This record gives sequence, structure tokens and C-alpha cells, in this order.
Amino acid sequence: MTDHPIWGWDAQGWPHAEHSRFREAAGIRWHLQRLGRGPKVLLLHGTGAATHTWRGVLPLLAPCFEVLALDLPGHGFTSMPLPSRMGIGGMAADIATLLEAEGFRPDILVGHSAGAVIAVRLALDGLAPRRILSINGALLPLSGPAGQLFAPIARFLAGLPFVAPFLAWRAADRATVERLLRDTGSVLDAEGVELYARLFRRAGHVQATLTMMARWDLHGFRAELPRLGAPLTLIAATGDRTIAPATAREVQRLLPHAEVVEWPGLGHLAHEERPDLLAALLAPICEPA
Repeated sequence: MTDHPIWGWDAQGWPHAEHSRFREAAGIRWHLQRLGRGPKVLLLHGTGAATHTWRGVLPLLAPCFEVLALDLPGHGFTSMPLPSRMGIGGMAADIATLLEAEGFRPDILVGHSAGAVIAVRLALDGLAPRRILSINGALLPLSGPAGQLFAPIARFLAGLPFVAPFLAWRAADRATVERLLRDTGSVLDAEGVELYARLFRRAGHVQATLTMMARWDLHGFRAELPRLGAPLTLIAATGDRTIAPATAREVQRLLPHAEVVEWPGLGHLAHEERPDLLAALLAPICEPA
């Protein structure tokens, strides 16, 4: 793995690094973790995260499933594409190209927050999963003035060259990172906090996060949601302070066949707090290797 420009020093102690490798596809060098045998599960993290977010999930799924986790473009150890590829459609198309190159056709898509949007987009664009699981999915636009101002502000910040380095510098203060994570409604252990801190201290990762937010347009996506045919499970953590738990019910009104599952007392990073709950949802289709 040492041929990657940042892997040698920045990945020391990275969760499940023994399963990590890199693949070129769609003009991007992707960081992947692939393990297990059985039905294929694709794990898609949310904005600002990386494969570490599945550190508790992977060992629970690997005995029953073949699991592929990836770092989204510009995130973690995956290279940054052109900014024009950082929107919903561009990301989904590039991931589809990666899956084809990898020979991995997922039976199940699991997406957290913005990763749930990509999972649904992949299905709308022709992938035919047996099931999609959305964990606190950011599937609808923000309402009111916040929704109108979010994208312009994100575009403004992403276009300023000093913003990402400044935010990365601020992340050197562990208390700042702890406060950001606490504001999601989740309580992470010391390892979880440190892994996010390591990511947030890298200006490139922060720039990718800002660019993704600047390019994200959920208004057109919302209009397409009703044509989703794949079975959809909407997991809503009742303590989520990032995506209102009521969002799942709003999506269900657009997709009456969707199932809503509540996880009481957990926050936006619910799958990190209780990875066993996700494994339990997939247990009925578990096929031990």
C-alpha cells in the first residue's frame, strides 16, 4: 500500500487496513476495502467521512456477505476528481464505473446520510439491488431559508482557497472535533473521535467535503424519488440532530412501499454507535461462508 502518496504515514492504525487496496476507475484512484463471501453489500459513507465509519460493521457482515466499502471521491484516501464530478449524478456515475471495473454488482446497498442519496441514485440509474438501506438518509432538500441558502454558501466557501486549510488547522484542537461530533447527537468512543480528527486535519479531505456540499442538489432528486422500484428501508435514529428523524416519514409518503425502522436514542452516526443493529437488519438474508 505504500505506493499511495498518503497511505504510508496517514493510514497507520486505520481500521481494517489489511483489507485496503487501490483501484483506478473513472479517472479516480479509489481506496477500497473488500472482504467476506456471500451476497454482495456496498457500503456508502456520508459527507466528510470515510471507510472508518464502517469499522464496527465490517466484521459483523463479513461472515455472511461479501462487503465492499469505499472512500467517496476526495474523501479519506480516494483522489479528488474535477469539482464538476462531485454532484449526485457525477458521483453515482463514477461509482458505477468503479463497480464495473471491480466486477462487483451489489445485491444490497447501504448508505449513510448523503451515501443513501448515492445508493438511491445508483438504483434509479439502472442498478437493480435486492434492497436499499438508508441510515439517516439526507434524501430531501432542507426546507425554508436554510434550504435556499445552503448551496450558495457552500459554493462560496468551497471557492475560497484559504477555507479548507483554516478548517483543517482548527481540527488540530480535539475539543473542536468532539463538539462537531457531539452536535450530530451521537456519542463516539475515543477511537471514533480520533479517526474523524485525523480526517478533518487534512485540507484535501475538508475541501472535498465542502465541494460535495456545494454541488449537492436534492430538488431534482426529490422529484425522481417516486420512481424508485427497489425495496427501501429507511432507518431513522430518534436522536439525530443532523437529519430530522421525521425525514424518513416524509420520504415514505413519496414511496409508500418503503419501510421505516426507528433506532431509539441514537444520533446521526447511529451505525457507529450500534453496528449490531445494522447487522441484525441484514441477518434474515445472511448466507454464512
